[in-house]
Amino acid sequence: MTEIPEHLRKRAEEARAKAAAAKAGGDAPAAESAGDGDKVPSELLDRGNPASTPPEGAPVAPSGPAPGSGPDGNTHRLLTVVKSGSIQDTKATPGDKVHVWPHLLVAEFLAAIIITLFTTVFSIFVNAPLLELADFNKTPNPSKAPWYFLGLQELLTMFHPMVAGVTIPGIGLFLLMMAPYIDKNPSKKPEDRKFAVSLMTVHLMFWAVLVMIGSFFRGPGFNFIFPWNSGLFFEL
Repeated sequence: MTEIPEHLRKRAEEARAKAAAAKAGGDAPAAESAGDGDKVPSELLDRGNPASTPPEGAPVAPSGPAPGSGPDGNTHRLLTVVKSGSIQDTKATPGDKVHVWPHLLVAEFLAAIIITLFTTVFSIFVNAPLLELADFNKTPNPSKAPWYFLGLQELLTMFHPMVAGVTIPGIGLFLLMMAPYIDKNPSKKPEDRKFAVSLMTVHLMFWAVLVMIGSFFRGPGFNFIFPWNSGLFFEL
């Protein structure tokens, strides 16, 4: 139990003395002059007594400290000894990291299987556009690269080969490699990754436009044409 402070004990002894003097001499005003502020509840006065001292009329306990009492004969409540936070369960904060195996590799393995099956089935029903053997005496007109290189071939018609084949693709690849170091936002939401989304969109649209022009808007001599007037000069 909590020990009563010394100043409260003194005030309680003074109140008891005044009450005893009032009863002995009939001095009622003196007892009233103590005021309500000097009165201490009786339960606090009883708690102020040491636990080893039994109250009047009670049987005397054997020698030694009272059961449940601490050093110097003082008792303590459990809540004053044990901290409230030490008995509470602590839950770990979930992290945003997962293991490569099996979380990542399983998804990649399934994706590889699906793409392989799709390619196999597609190749069974759709024949590859194989042409006749190349004849160096007869060059096809227009002579176009595969569709995935038509964007680069389109750049060669506009710039010097050093600029079109090295400088512009090199700058694009360098920006894509630096994007994770420039945009360090860990969020996976597109609205929070505006820089990365914008950079990738610009690259894809730039290359897609060049491929479409080289595929559908270039005719004999690799000249610019309109496909709805001159036809298509493109094969997959």
